[in-house]
Amino acid sequence: MKNAILIVLTVLLTNFSFGQSDGKEEVIKEGIKLYKTEMASWYGTDLFLDKFSNKRQNIGGYFSYIKNDKSVCIFFSNESKPKVLATFSFDSTYSIQTALIDGQERDLSEKEYALFLIRQIALSELKIDTLFKSYKEMSLNLIPLNDEKGKRVYILTGPEKQGIVVFGNDYLLMFDEKNNLEEKKRLHKNIIPIESGNQGDKQVLTTMHSHLPETGDLITATDICTLKLYSKYTTWGQHYVISKENVSIWDCKKESLVVMTKKAWDRIAANQKGKK
Repeated sequence: MKNAILIVLTVLLTNFSFGQSDGKEEVIKEGIKLYKTEMASWYGTDLFLDKFSNKRQNIGGYFSYIKNDKSVCIFFSNESKPKVLATFSFDSTYSIQTALIDGQERDLSEKEYALFLIRQIALSELKIDTLFKSYKEMSLNLIPLNDEKGKRVYILTGPEKQGIVVFGNDYLLMFDEKNNLEEKKRLHKNIIPIESGNQGDKQVLTTMHSHLPETGDLITATDICTLKLYSKYTTWGQHYVISKENVSIWDCKKESLVVMTKKAWDRIAANQKGKK
């Protein structure tokens, strides 16, 4: 966006009101949960293929979860009563050098089995419901969560080739305590691939995408997860999410969020345009 950095600096130095931050901390917390599980899945997959390639034919799937201060990734078998084939535990650095690797086969814990069940239901829905879309050279990743917010499964779209960051084509499935599927919805109504490289000889410092009213007036947890996963491999400094009422500004370097009203954003942009 033209003059994007100047606009943001102006925001911080003016008295324009910021947007309603209701849900801001919650969406950041949820985005971090998704990020931690996806990071564990990324590196857990690398380690599994490296250390336990002999077990590949028995894989039924994998998922990750947070346990205390660790992110844990497990691979489970394709049996009717699955067993854990391997377990990988990561600290906050996600270093494969310090990861705890356990190749002993075992039964799923109660927590793991609860996540396994809702993941399998979500996987079945993904296969039969036309709500879910798939795209060439992209994969759908299932992230089951079970905490004080309830049982839920996020489905994110990830690129299978480098040079692209994908927003959108993401979903949320909500379950009750008995694992009955209560709700399933698309979080974004479209898919938004953004090239992560520079444009010619110009370094890309800011990027953006917009939200339809159905998606809401805040950046989503899936947006935050995607930015934390991929922006580190880009030159991006900030990413903007434009909605009807608010503008969410994610600082890719500081990994922090500022929310301001769309009215304030438009007034600042008009003010900058008038100074030209």
